[in-house]
Amino acid sequence: MPRDDLSTTFAALADPTRRAILARLALGETSVSELAEPFEMSLPAVTKHLKVLQRAGLVTQGRQAQWRPCRLEAAPLQEVAGWIEHYRQFWEQRLDRLEDYLHDLQAGQTRT
Repeated sequence: MPRDDLSTTFAALADPTRRAILARLALGETSVSELAEPFEMSLPAVTKHLKVLQRAGLVTQGRQAQWRPCRLEAAPLQEVAGWIEHYRQFWEQRLDRLEDYLHDLQAGQTRT
């Protein structure tokens, strides 16, 4: 079965802790221990969240001597944004039609 990257990305983004980790990484690369600081969970629990983000391609982890910095990878988020953009355009067209309809209704009421 082919891998569904979009579903993997959405699944990774479904958890608020993982979204908070991504928000922190958007500020720049950092270590796992620094990522874990604001959360009331163990370091292994944060590491599990990072593994989900890594499988989705949202986070990479480098190696610089003893420091293993984590960094945000934007490509999967661009794919999500593209998917959402299609539906944003769809809803904007629907709302434009609704606005036209309501305008026609109001114009008809003012004439009577």
